Order: sequence, then structure tokens, then C-alpha cells
Amino acid sequence: MFSPEEELIAVLTRSGVDFTCSLPCEKIKVLLEMLPDSFFHLPLTREEEGVGICAGAALSGRRPAIFVQSSGIGNMINALLSLTGFYELPLAIFVSQRGIYKERIEAQLPMGQRLPGILRGSGIPFSTVQSSDDFKTIEKKLREVFKNNRTHAFLLSPAIWEGSAAKAPKREAIVRKTGRRPSAVVESGLKTPLPKYTRFEILKAIAARLGSKIVVCNLGVPSKELYALKHQPSNFYMLGSMGMATPIALGISLTTDKEVVVIDGDGSLLMNPGTLATLAYAAPSNLTVVAIDNSSYGSTGNQPTLTGSCVDLEAVARGFGVHNTLKTASKKDLVSALREKTDGPRFIHVIAVSGNTDQPNIPVGHLEIKKQVQAFIKGPGSI
Repeated sequence: MFSPEEELIAVLTRSGVDFTCSLPCEKIKVLLEMLPDSFFHLPLTREEEGVGICAGAALSGRRPAIFVQSSGIGNMINALLSLTGFYELPLAIFVSQRGIYKERIEAQLPMGQRLPGILRGSGIPFSTVQSSDDFKTIEKKLREVFKNNRTHAFLLSPAIWEGSAAKAPKREAIVRKTGRRPSAVVESGLKTPLPKYTRFEILKAIAARLGSKIVVCNLGVPSKELYALKHQPSNFYMLGSMGMATPIALGISLTTDKEVVVIDGDGSLLMNPGTLATLAYAAPSNLTVVAIDNSSYGSTGNQPTLTGSCVDLEAVARGFGVHNTLKTASKKDLVSALREKTDGPRFIHVIAVSGNTDQPNIPVGHLEIKKQVQAFIKGPGSI
């Protein structure tokens, strides 16, 4: 029986792939349906968050692969360069290349046809896969990806799947759970408290509660402030890739038993809010999101964000399905919440005063940051 889907899954298995995520594409729909039977698999809301989640998984020593279509690469470039490539983390990208073979949707043509040039210009190595005979190239390149901590894109022609006898596994129908509808947000009656403290004051208050935890910290000033207050080998300081803090923490939390805390911000969360839906779906019990909301883009000059006028981040989190939430402007309530042993994922919405402290750049190189976090994750208590 001719089944290129099964052949590719066998290649992935032999290569040690153990963490997958994807967004839908009609051309590879059977392959995507088959992935959960062979690997840990996570459905995504956006391609960019998948880069962050896979980066977190790679920090834990996993071998991640992400499946997208051509258009998705356009949503991934910055994160691929400033996160995966910058920190030298492995990632195999399988791209259903639209717009090149029997394409019926004209809007797929521009990205599909320009994709090789886009990857080449971005410095991202790629291989063109025209048929299952080319799968041997995939296996060879995958060894290099995971041995050398590199990114590689595999452009999969739709011609590969023609004549396949593979059929998607039968899945139970998804039934809406009416008891978990977002109307619970309205019923909570929570009011937004007035801010009292700056982000630095909040970080200072919780610093003692972060010991022995993996901490992923948002980029820019937040990372510099955390370094000044509570530097530890388990801190992953982000130096770029805005919007990736919570995705990275999610990827780590799904691949370790250790407690994970992410220090995120309103501007960052507004950039990738769909990650909260993915977080709710994956439901890692060891993850806490501390969303410090000062209604401003603090690292770029305190320009206002929309949380100061029309967006309630806790309501957003609850609407996406995160039900263990807290809104507070109190240092006491925040410290108490972090002290509690409760199943996550937790979302703590901290209302803060805008403003930054003047801190020097972090004197630890980005690759050393990675190595320290990896060593901590591999220590006692890891899975």
C-alpha cells in the first residue's frame, strides 16, 4: 500500500523527533491527522507561537518539528531569526508548499512561488522535496538539525501525496463544553484595581518566590530588571522576539515537571493572544503566567497599549479557557498566590504603574543563558 504519510512518519521516528505542532493545510490533512498517534502533538493558533513553543521544548532537550503551509513562514521569520537561530536551538520545519503545483487558490501563488527566495534571503537552509524518493534527504538533514542545533525547512510538494492510500484515523467528535463558555468572565464581576507599583517594585516583591523555578522573562527592560533583582541559572532572559515569552514557557512546561513561571507584559501578550488558547488547551499544571500590565510598551518609550483603554487581559485569558486566574494590584496578594500550591495553568493579571528603572545590559551572553537554563532543566526532577 502506497502511503508517503507513513513513510515520512517513519523517517521522523528514526530521526528522534518527539515533539510536534501544526496548523492546518488541506494538502497534508491526512499527515496531520496521523501525527498524534506517533508523537506528542499540539495544535496551534498561529505559526509564530509554534516557534516559541518549539524553542521551549528544545531547551528541555526535545527534538521539535513544526508543520505549516507556505503562508505560515511569513508569520515566523522574525522568531526564527531572533529566537531559534539566535539561541542556536534545533527546529525542523515541514512546509506544505502551496502555489506551485495544481494550485486552485490564486492567493496562494505569491507566497508559495517566492518562498525559496524568502528563505534564502533570510539565511534559513531548506530542501525541496518533490516525491517520497526525496525522504532520504529529509533523514540526512534531520540528523544535522539535531546534532548541530540548526533550523531547516523542508518544502513539501503537493505531488508527494497523490495516489496515497493513507486514511486519517477516526477521532471522536469534538463536543462543545457549554459549562466553560466565556460568559463566566461577565459573571465574575471583577473590577480592575488602581495600580500602585511599578514593574520593578512588583518583581522585587516576588523575587524570593522565584527561586528553584524556571523563569522565562519578557524582553528588554523586564529582563534587565529581573537580572538586577534575582539572577539565577534557571532564568531564561529574552533578548528579542517580542510576543514569545509565554509560548517559550509553554513549551518548557510541557516537557518538564519543574515549576515554570513566565514574566510577561501587556504589549507582548497583545501581540500573540492566541497563545492563551493554546495554553488552555494544553493545560500544563506547572505553568504560571505573571502578566504585568502597565498599559504601556515600556522598553520602547512607554507608548500606550490598548489595555489602558479597552482590553482586560484577565478577561481575555478566561475567554480563551484559562480558569485559574487572579487580578490584583497588591504585592501581598501576588506573593500569596505564588506561594500557593495549586494546579495550573494560572494567569495572574498584575495591574502596574508605567515606568522603568535604569539598568545596565545583562552581562551574560545569549548562548550562556541557554546553557544555564538547559543545565537546570536537565537536573534533578526533570522528565
